[in-house]
Amino acid sequence: MDLAQIERLREVLERRGERAYARLFTEQERAYCERRPLTKFNSYAGRFAVKEAVMKLLGTGWTRGVRWVDIEVVRERGSAPTVVLHGETARIARARGIARIHITITHDAGIAAAVAVGESA
Repeated sequence: MDLAQIERLREVLERRGERAYARLFTEQERAYCERRPLTKFNSYAGRFAVKEAVMKLLGTGWTRGVRWVDIEVVRERGSAPTVVLHGETARIARARGIARIHITITHDAGIAAAVAVGESA
């Protein structure tokens, strides 16, 4: 599980600009969030919380080749969000016997929260 302060993430993204967006979020995640102009920072913070929850699940933090953009939150229209792992992050998950990661995201009162649960094959 992880929590993210929505306002704090908004400040970081606005202060650091494109470099922060590119480091933290995939193009598809950015497109999803930007389609919601009134709540886009809620969506960004939720995705950030998912990424941190997945890093905790994997036991890696930001080390061992795990990159923020290698943990991607995907949301198909009418479906719950899912996680797609890429690169070294996907390899680490496979090595730990994690075949699937289930997530849930919520936000309220200025906080985004996410839970990630790993499932073996």
